[in-house]
Amino acid sequence: MAATVAVIGLGAMGFPVARHLRAGGVGVVVRDLDDALTEKAARLGAHVATSAAGAADEADAIAVFVPTDRDVLDVCLGPAGALAGARAGAVVLLCSSLRPETCAKVAAAAPPGVGVLDAALTGGVRGAEAGAVNLLVGGDPAVLDRVRPLLEPWTAAVHHLGPLGSGQVGKTANNLVHWAQICAITEALELARRGGVDVAVLRRALMDGPTDSRTLRELEQMRLTWHAKDLANTAVLANEVGLATPVAETARRTMQGITVADVARLLAGGPLHEADHPAEHGTDHTAEHASPATVTFP
Repeated sequence: MAATVAVIGLGAMGFPVARHLRAGGVGVVVRDLDDALTEKAARLGAHVATSAAGAADEADAIAVFVPTDRDVLDVCLGPAGALAGARAGAVVLLCSSLRPETCAKVAAAAPPGVGVLDAALTGGVRGAEAGAVNLLVGGDPAVLDRVRPLLEPWTAAVHHLGPLGSGQVGKTANNLVHWAQICAITEALELARRGGVDVAVLRRALMDGPTDSRTLRELEQMRLTWHAKDLANTAVLANEVGLATPVAETARRTMQGITVADVARLLAGGPLHEADHPAEHGTDHTAEHASPATVTFP
């Protein structure tokens, strides 16, 4: 395949995508502030650019995997940004979880002939590692068709949801389901544990019933990062469309008190929280737990 993809941001999602592209015979150029990550990508045969503009200059598609809306604007706009280097016919893929207005700002700044799609990833880090991302795309369907061959090495499915920004709306809906499931599952397992049922035994039983889900099966693999950002985006969208979202608000509060250690303890048969009966002991479990993340972007 005589095509090149620029991967901007080599974090937990971007690096596996670059790896699968290289394995699929696609040319890859990368940009990241972390030299260790760019060196690792170079060993796979990727070319390392010194700026987002330099990466885009070599690419037919530019996939952006940086953490926040501000980061996306920083790497896309300005004289050293990806849009400054993008050539006519190139397509920018906004793969981060973003607000739709951020996608609109990037599209408005794109030079003539440069397409912009929001291409939100679902499936998490494990999906990226397996090359089985579920992609939710918003934008011109003809532009999407142009880059579909460059998506195949790292996706399991690609869904066009509508105009630009639709992929991010879909991702916000996906994230609400994800965090709400984690809250419901952990609460249900803790309820059963206190009722005298072995958590591991019940979990296996639930997997054979209508409540089975990937979240239930992979709970111990969940990193529990980004819930604050994801549910804040839910609140913004809900306000814009005039919808009350009590489940999202409950998930936002509940996720502040659930850590990876809590889940591990519960699945091992212990209490969800260190205090078995927090209300009786007066323990406050609603304090926010920071979720450490390595931010690497151009």
